[in-house]
Amino acid sequence: MTDVFDESAAKMRSQDMSETAIAQFKRLYDVWRGEEDTSWIRESDVEPLDDVPSFHDVYETIDHDKAVGAFEKTAFLKLNGGLGTSMGLDSAKSLLPVRRHKARQMRFIDIIIGQVLTARARLNVPLPLTFMNSFRTSADTMKVLERNPKFVQDDIPMEVVQHQEPKIEIESGKPASFPANPELEWCPPGHGDLFSTIWESGLLDTLQEQGFAYLFISNSDNLGARPSRTLAQHFENTGAPFMVEVATRTYADRKGGHIVRDRKTGQLMLREMSQVHPDDKSAAQDIAKHPYFNTNSIWVRIDALKEKLAEYDGVLPLPVIRNEKTVDPTDPDSTKVMQLETAMGAAIGVFDGAICVQVDRMRFLPVKTTNDLFIMRSDRFHLTDSYEMEDGNYIFPSVDLDEQYYKNINDFNERFPYSVPSLAAANSVTIKGDWTFGQNVVMYSDATLADNGRPSYVPNGEYVGPQGIEPDDWV
Repeated sequence: MTDVFDESAAKMRSQDMSETAIAQFKRLYDVWRGEEDTSWIRESDVEPLDDVPSFHDVYETIDHDKAVGAFEKTAFLKLNGGLGTSMGLDSAKSLLPVRRHKARQMRFIDIIIGQVLTARARLNVPLPLTFMNSFRTSADTMKVLERNPKFVQDDIPMEVVQHQEPKIEIESGKPASFPANPELEWCPPGHGDLFSTIWESGLLDTLQEQGFAYLFISNSDNLGARPSRTLAQHFENTGAPFMVEVATRTYADRKGGHIVRDRKTGQLMLREMSQVHPDDKSAAQDIAKHPYFNTNSIWVRIDALKEKLAEYDGVLPLPVIRNEKTVDPTDPDSTKVMQLETAMGAAIGVFDGAICVQVDRMRFLPVKTTNDLFIMRSDRFHLTDSYEMEDGNYIFPSVDLDEQYYKNINDFNERFPYSVPSLAAANSVTIKGDWTFGQNVVMYSDATLADNGRPSYVPNGEYVGPQGIEPDDWV
């Protein structure tokens, strides 16, 4: 097995990968090849998470003037390695336009920078912002940051670049080869790679030297994960080394990762659905039994993280996530490969005394698909002058857009040439077939458009409801 892995190590060294990156990948590889039976987190071995304090409980108990003191010791890190390939993007997802604000087209990255600059100005705090980019997103992201005259940051790096690893042929265990496009031979090692990346980069030392004690980490495609002095002060008050923001699960969240407690040790753990045994699936998806899901927003004490990383030589022992793919994701007949990953939130199991805090949906607004983008671009949201995505109740309609015509962002934009319809009165939206929309279309109730078997059009100002385009004689 070691001889086979040596081919992957040699390939990584040929691309100037660090020994830390190679050591991390070797650990993932060894777990995959040698400990397959240990990957399940069985329902009988865990207890549900309960008694989690809510943001509202926390808000009532802290001194908000004092909270600025905790906030000025907090740094902000955004995971920004994804290309948004699920939507057909070939650049950083954070460069995707979300909505307009005062006639300006606002991308994820513009809103993130706006949130940081607003916090800096209002509270007079430094709040450094660092992006963890991938080798695919670094150049485009840095161009945006360097061209923004208002975003100035001299002492703290604006980016760290995550590692990459070879895709592995499932049958042979050797690094995959794809001469037609060698870039497809590589993949990111999941956002759990964050820890070894920032260890190796020296970012933690730099932050400590500048007086920072806490690090808030979240996804760049979650616009709800904005800076919070309330949570900063709560985290400081608890003395905990690690805190995960969780939210109440709904039926739509039943397949997401959730926090559980180990029955034997009492330790908190992140359980992804890939770690759930088939016999335990119904229990794991029971939202009454396991009421909270992981938002992938975490708070960590810099000194505790440094100490833990030093203990493990920069490679935390996180559970391995196995993703079976093909070397060319667009060709199901290409070589079957294994992509080995870890999850950032799984580090909750490494820290004694780790805790959770329950937050509202306003702090969890992810965009993973064009269905999510459809809601973000609609009249359900208002982007404030503080760059906060506001909605009345953050209970959104379920959206099912025909993947053949709307999954790819270019196809999506082509079919909404003016704007997406109004969703203020919609309970759900189902679009089947090829529909293009005019201006000022309103969807209400359980809006449904059936496949006509040909390209179809919703004219300006029409109402779409359970029966499709409604006749205008009822208005």
